[in-house]
Amino acid sequence: MITLSKGGAYLIGGTEVVETGAGSEELLKNKLGDKYLTKEDAAKNTMAYGILNEHNTSGNMDKLQIKFDKLTSHDITFVGIIQTARASGLEKFPIPYVLTNCHNSLCAVGGTINEDDHMFGLTCAKKYGGIYVPPHQAVIHQFAREMLAGGGKMILGSDSHTRYGALGTMAMGEGGPELVKQLLSQTYDINMPEVIGIYMTGEPAKGVGPQDVALAIIGEVFDKGYVKNKVMEFVGPGVSNLSADFRIGVDVMTTETTCLSSIWRTDEKIKEFYDIHGRVDEYKELNPGEVTYYDGIVYVDLSKIKPMIAMPFHPSNTYTIEELNANLEDILHDVEKKALVSLDGQVDYKLTNKIRDGKLYVDQGIIAGCAGGGFENICAAADILKGHSIGADEFTLSVYPASMPVYMELIKNGCAADIMAAGGVMKTAFCGPCFGAGDTPANNAFSIRHSTRNFPNREGSKLQNGQISSVALMDARSIAATAANKGYLTAATDVDVEFKGRKYHFDKSIYENRVFDSHGIADPDTEIQFGPNIKDWPEMVALTDNLLLKVVSEIHDPVTTTDELIPSGETSSYRSNPLGLAEFALSRKDPEYVGKAKEVQKAEKAREAGQNPVDALPEVGGVFEALKSNLPQYKIDNDTVGIGSTIFAVKPGDGSAREQAASCQKVLGGWANIACEYATKRYRSNLINWGMLPFIYESEELPFKNGDYIFVPEIVEAVKNKATDVQAYVVDDDKNVKPFTLKLGEMTDDERDIILKGCLINYNRK
Repeated sequence: MITLSKGGAYLIGGTEVVETGAGSEELLKNKLGDKYLTKEDAAKNTMAYGILNEHNTSGNMDKLQIKFDKLTSHDITFVGIIQTARASGLEKFPIPYVLTNCHNSLCAVGGTINEDDHMFGLTCAKKYGGIYVPPHQAVIHQFAREMLAGGGKMILGSDSHTRYGALGTMAMGEGGPELVKQLLSQTYDINMPEVIGIYMTGEPAKGVGPQDVALAIIGEVFDKGYVKNKVMEFVGPGVSNLSADFRIGVDVMTTETTCLSSIWRTDEKIKEFYDIHGRVDEYKELNPGEVTYYDGIVYVDLSKIKPMIAMPFHPSNTYTIEELNANLEDILHDVEKKALVSLDGQVDYKLTNKIRDGKLYVDQGIIAGCAGGGFENICAAADILKGHSIGADEFTLSVYPASMPVYMELIKNGCAADIMAAGGVMKTAFCGPCFGAGDTPANNAFSIRHSTRNFPNREGSKLQNGQISSVALMDARSIAATAANKGYLTAATDVDVEFKGRKYHFDKSIYENRVFDSHGIADPDTEIQFGPNIKDWPEMVALTDNLLLKVVSEIHDPVTTTDELIPSGETSSYRSNPLGLAEFALSRKDPEYVGKAKEVQKAEKAREAGQNPVDALPEVGGVFEALKSNLPQYKIDNDTVGIGSTIFAVKPGDGSAREQAASCQKVLGGWANIACEYATKRYRSNLINWGMLPFIYESEELPFKNGDYIFVPEIVEAVKNKATDVQAYVVDDDKNVKPFTLKLGEMTDDERDIILKGCLINYNRK
């Protein structure tokens, strides 16, 4: 189904791939003659290069400084973003900024605080000149597809699944501080990313959907890091065999590969999408050049893709449904073994008890959100369900159209009625099933979902309370086939169905009647409406000359997700309250973290107040004495040594773009992370923007352990001087002092200044 090139490759005429290697240059020269280009010149013919070049303000395509055309956020992120920007002198949104309300839509959770956030968003849209999309109208990415995307444009969103490449828009999901920079007319600074060609041929079989294609790609590239922090560029003749909705469904899941962004070649089907939505002038034909060089190629034979399933607890844990059904006990046992790592043995997790009469029984099906809630997905599910019943046993089915216009069309064409007649429940646009705030199954239940993620707790269970359920990712078509089979896992290719291929009609009046659009006109006299849970960021001090860090958590899982760093679900209601939310930091991975971090923070608060930190945390006295005795060359006193906490994780930051994965550590006194590598660029950026040092120690054989202190002398000088290696010393329980080296990695001048000043707010404060 999916194969990967071993190196770079040329794409010729959009249809022929020539991989580089022994003899390839001569072959290309003979084949192309005067059209031959070097790798460097041919790399400029990618669609990605062209779009980045048009948005780069640095004048240097190796060191990009990007200004985006539009911004988008949702109600878990926009409060913190605007609060940060306000603290930095925001007066007006300089570019279109859309505030959607699709995450904290259930306003009974946490009292009034969710709706308070919505009213904050509405009044800010009025005051600063933005667009406000009320709850239940649309999920963030569907509204962006329908109303924001444009050919050759760039959009930045504070949600990791900000992907509109299928529509010819390069979009990126980042933590909130990167949007703050755009609101303050600053830039998004990155090195020119590598570009990987996703070369598609063939045509999907009947019953195969976009989630199947996406999961097949994710399963092949994730573990290899093949597209990590790179742009995925979808090309090849197979693209033309996919509808706009199908491409969108594949595109949104590219986040789970850990790529930076995506872009697709466009054609008449994409032009029709814009035409349907009344924005045909936003269409732009995009194609790679006649001779284009890619840093790698992912070959996707669409005709060989089969219905897929991503088993718990990661979208890359993929199998074909056929393979799973044929090896049921072995694969379920394997998932149970992996759960011992993912769940730290906190609960007795079982899947093999879901086998009934040799088949896998599923408790719940969900079709939802930016990945599953599209028009074609739900229509296909309705075609499969028509005339069937999901039964009256445990199995339930919920369907969430991605926007109210989609929902309206499903009502008009009868698909909603067919789903409800079968026993399914139609619900409004909501992202909850994707992050653990909606449709939480029963304890030990197993859910199949056409959504984006299946990390632990993404379905809403709480390990600390002994509650566990789990999610597998599937396409809407196979979810519907399973529902029609009353909960027994079934591939859509195994059912006899006629897909009607209904045409979509977009009703723009739905948004005209409900969405507030300032049309870019700010009203500075508008009073922002605050709720009691909306709090300012606490004051943060600048980086001190030297640092003393206590290791307060040590995580050796292969990957640590942002859900484990700061849980989603009901805790999302507290994201407008920095200190309130911080109480939940690492609560599902290391429940002792918050208490330990706060103990260390007492010493730093005392130091900042001009008091003796030893009085607040007596153990620091022994550490200081050991350092003074062993390292007399350094000045070690209360004025020059900041005291804070740090965590170690092998590979932290996979998953969500949420800045709170870093900011919660910061407000609890965190000064740094130490990792073998960072899972995503966006998590490392979040650390930097919150004034935390993104240290690297490449081996898991650590010179320190949980509870040790790490002294980092002359760190300010190291940051100023652009040092890549940083001298550090471990002080263990016996007060032995041992040297080791940390790496800082590449940072821009602005990023170094942000670190030195303590956070982005301090950097921008007037």
